[in-house]
Amino acid sequence: MTPVVAVCDYGVGNLRSVERALLAAGADVRVTTDAAVLESADGVILPGVGAFGAAAAALDERGLARAISAAAAAGKPVLGVCLGHQLLFDSSEESASLRGLGLLRGRVERLHPAPGKVPHIGWNRLEIVRRVRLLDGVESGCFAYFVHSYAALAEPADVAAVTDHGGSIAAVVAHANVMGVQFHPEKSGAAGLRLYANFVAMCRAPLAAAQRSAA
Repeated sequence: MTPVVAVCDYGVGNLRSVERALLAAGADVRVTTDAAVLESADGVILPGVGAFGAAAAALDERGLARAISAAAAAGKPVLGVCLGHQLLFDSSEESASLRGLGLLRGRVERLHPAPGKVPHIGWNRLEIVRRVRLLDGVESGCFAYFVHSYAALAEPADVAAVTDHGGSIAAVVAHANVMGVQFHPEKSGAAGLRLYANFVAMCRAPLAAAQRSAA
């Protein structure tokens, strides 16, 4: 069965490259500004680049924050990418007056790497510290492409992979059906495409189970 994956369009992000990666993974992709489409989809991707505050305000003003939270509460897979990953948390130092979605516990702070540079741009190795479904078939030590100046201080139990940029950075987090990646899977070669394929498989699983039950 083909799951419907909604890509949240709130005015920021490289949506088409995400869409192409999900199509290659076998999803029926809906790039949408419609809250109802987000809630009804089998899974939701929250992409994004830019400033936390502007993004959080746009999600709230368009009713998309509520829809994403509702999808998560219904047990549907939700994946945040780059800025979208940061928006899953409670708050960000970048815009202290605005709240994130609060779907993951923790806060986002500006990078202060000892020898590294800000922003962090380029290829870095992933070190997998906890196996989760999103990382099935993704090898520890593979490279992913990062572009960011802020990083999430997540609950240690939620961290699935880290990278190093003058210190350890949470690169992949997962708590039940809510997941986030600080890097761009659509720009990260085979490993990134495998991650999207795993997400689509997670969206497909309930549909397959319902089909078996109905047979």
